[in-house]
Amino acid sequence: MVSTILLAVPVLGILALIFMFIKSAGVSKLDPGNELMQRIGKNIADGAMAFLKAEYKVLAIFVVCVAAILGLSAALDSSEGTHWMISVSFIIGAICSALAGFIGMNVATKANIRTTQAARTSLGKALGVAFDGGAVMGLGVVGLGLLGLGLLFFLFSNQFGMGTEEEVLKVLSVLTGFSFGASSIALFARVGGGIYTKAADVGADLVGKVEAGIPEDHPLNPATIADNVGDNVGDVAGMGADLFESYVGSIIGTMVIGAGYMTITGFAGGEFSGLGAVLLPLVIAGIGIVASIIGTFFVRVKEGGDPQKALNTGELIAAVLFLAGTAGAVYTMIPAEYAVEGIGYTRWGVLYAIILGLAGGLGIGYITEYYTGTGTKPVQGIVDQSLTGAATNLIAGLAVGMRSTAYPIIVLCIAIMGSYYFAGLYGIGIAAVGMLANTGIQLAIDAYGPICDNAGGIAEMAGLPKEVRERTDQLDAVGNTTAAIGKGFAIGSAALTALVLFAAFMTTAQITTIDIANPYVTAGLFLGAMLPFLFSAFSMEAVGRAANDMIQEVRRQFNDIPELKAALEVMRREGHDTSKYSAADLATFNAADGKADYEKCVEISTQASIREMVMPGLIAVITPVVVGFAGGAEMLGGLLAGVTSAGVMMAIFQSNAGGAWDNAKKMFEEGASVQGTIYHKGSEPHKAAVVGDTVGDPFKDTSGPSLNILLKLMAVVSLVIAPFLV
Repeated sequence: MVSTILLAVPVLGILALIFMFIKSAGVSKLDPGNELMQRIGKNIADGAMAFLKAEYKVLAIFVVCVAAILGLSAALDSSEGTHWMISVSFIIGAICSALAGFIGMNVATKANIRTTQAARTSLGKALGVAFDGGAVMGLGVVGLGLLGLGLLFFLFSNQFGMGTEEEVLKVLSVLTGFSFGASSIALFARVGGGIYTKAADVGADLVGKVEAGIPEDHPLNPATIADNVGDNVGDVAGMGADLFESYVGSIIGTMVIGAGYMTITGFAGGEFSGLGAVLLPLVIAGIGIVASIIGTFFVRVKEGGDPQKALNTGELIAAVLFLAGTAGAVYTMIPAEYAVEGIGYTRWGVLYAIILGLAGGLGIGYITEYYTGTGTKPVQGIVDQSLTGAATNLIAGLAVGMRSTAYPIIVLCIAIMGSYYFAGLYGIGIAAVGMLANTGIQLAIDAYGPICDNAGGIAEMAGLPKEVRERTDQLDAVGNTTAAIGKGFAIGSAALTALVLFAAFMTTAQITTIDIANPYVTAGLFLGAMLPFLFSAFSMEAVGRAANDMIQEVRRQFNDIPELKAALEVMRREGHDTSKYSAADLATFNAADGKADYEKCVEISTQASIREMVMPGLIAVITPVVVGFAGGAEMLGGLLAGVTSAGVMMAIFQSNAGGAWDNAKKMFEEGASVQGTIYHKGSEPHKAAVVGDTVGDPFKDTSGPSLNILLKLMAVVSLVIAPFLV
């Protein structure tokens, strides 16, 4: 039975990749639209690939250097807990994470123009194209993750054996390199992508929308291509790398905890050779892949239907199938009753923990939607405060972000305590796996959002009929909801994954308790709690510097390119409706077509993101190494406790504050009611809301999401070096 599972796991990963390639080929065959649409799409695709190539060149050097250090350190270590092949795991993990981002970015930049073209005839067809593009990202992440883990686990288990707990822990110790590689790429993808997208977004907003008075997606705006590239860089490749890391980290961490169950009565011996608790996370992940693939077939909507309902139907069916399959796996692989350190548990307690994890992720997501969704009470409060200017808008947004930490943390605490009650530390781990097992369809729904956002931008730039933009806006509105839920889901999964890796670190480092009365532990706790603030400061300052470069460039083009300057004068005088332009106005306006230097703005965002991502990345990698070897394993445990607790709070606060500011601005653009008066785009309250949104952009798209990876990466690094601290 063990050999069957070891072979089946990578096969299921291959199944996900096959289905991914089928979806990708299907998207590529669709009509890409007229020549102008194709030119716009090519500019976005070229900009996205230029960023990835530049980023991966830098990361290749980092990966080679770290792999060499890992291999050499393991080879020189006299203990039996490490092996030089951890460097191989690290390289493969990094490659898989980078490849997942590349595949997702490639298909997303194909799906955007095809979604726009499909929206010319049907809402349902446009939804199908956008979701299929997102499904490529989702299935690529889980397919590469499970294939990489499954193959390496099979190879290492054959080399080191799995007859004893010590042998299994050695196999898993080498396998942690895979998670480390994935985490490293994820951090740089999130930080670099966040800096890229916000530099472009701030430039497009402040100079284009506020100063020049044109829409951010207008073809006259030089930053518009870079802005659309940024949607893919941050919300497709960045989110994909984030969840890839959580997916892999939760599985490995739970397997490490499960290794301690090999000698427990009920697990020992039998058809799984004591490995039931070790193999269950892999089996659950495989079931999640099958459930996600089936769920994608139910995401369909007719003209005039509700896209949100279609997405919810697919996700609900996938969840039901997953729970049914998981119940069977738990019944087969976990004994009816067993005891850990004198505490009795049952197999159904493991299933309850999985359900709690799944429910906790969804709960945090929907709470996030309440605090950030258009028209909700918290966002309406920010709209109301915008009437008296930018200062009160900012105060209201900060308050919403701070208040929004309460309910998600309560949900998280319930999930942690409940899963621990039902199945001990293993319950917390398996809850994290349960939360992430359906990542295939969850990420498909999340990646659907930026594709729809791009589709709307392309419709605007290509001058397509009004009804096309209305359809893409309808899809994009649903995408805003899925993005909010996705970010909440990512934060919840990051918290549980970090906790699982923390528990795995304690197991590997042979620590049973961490005493906060120990001054070294207390010092580590404070250092850890400080790091999310320092990390956020570096990433926020990076966005500020990069955005300044972009603002100067957009202003330069508006002032120095005569055709752009003349067209802007026409727009300021006559408005945006070209149907009312005189022949001379149209001639002036048409002369500006293609004069904006999009490539220069893309280049600025790319160079800034690559330059600025280095320092935050080094903080995450170096800090646990220094603290671990200087202060010992317990001080490192204190560091992890501090960074996890403070990091989760900061991530929720920043993501939700930024999301609320963003939707408050959008409410004004659609016509917002404040004290009985309707205020529209261009009004003073709208300008105040734009300032709030500009402040919130790096909150929700750079520093907030990057904190998820900071706390997971530090936990993974600690787990990798744990054998050296024993």
